[in-house]
Amino acid sequence: MVRFRHLAGVTTGLTFALILLGVYTAAMGAGLSCSAQWPFCDGGLIPQTWPSFIEWFHRLVAMITGFFILGTAAGSWKYTSQKRIRGAATLALAVTPIQVVLGGATVFVYTPLVQVAHHTAALIIFGALLATTLWSYEESGAPDSRTADAAAGYPSDD
Repeated sequence: MVRFRHLAGVTTGLTFALILLGVYTAAMGAGLSCSAQWPFCDGGLIPQTWPSFIEWFHRLVAMITGFFILGTAAGSWKYTSQKRIRGAATLALAVTPIQVVLGGATVFVYTPLVQVAHHTAALIIFGALLATTLWSYEESGAPDSRTADAAAGYPSDD
């Protein structure tokens, strides 16, 4: 269970970093720098300009994050019996292919609606992963504050 909690935490952190990288990519105007090519960029796999590198790097981190989400969802079914943890991790995994399609759509159909949908899906995934992580730490049997206070020698309020 400890390794699953760490995986869930890393996946959540990676997803948050990916969201920030996506915001940076959009703010730099780099989202359209790959000449409406997806999944390729600048006619191949290697970007040719700094803006296209930013877009390419966002795609690379997104792919890696997707594999972490897959691993977290699989781990939730293998290492925990709590339905809410499994449900949250599975939700994140279920929204991931939608997010990939929306990411591709931002290259071909660069409209505010597509951008909002892409960001909304990202936030759903992040929220589900955050819940997965927090609930997995809660399930770990961490002592409540009274038990911790008693172990530290503090008097109880009772």
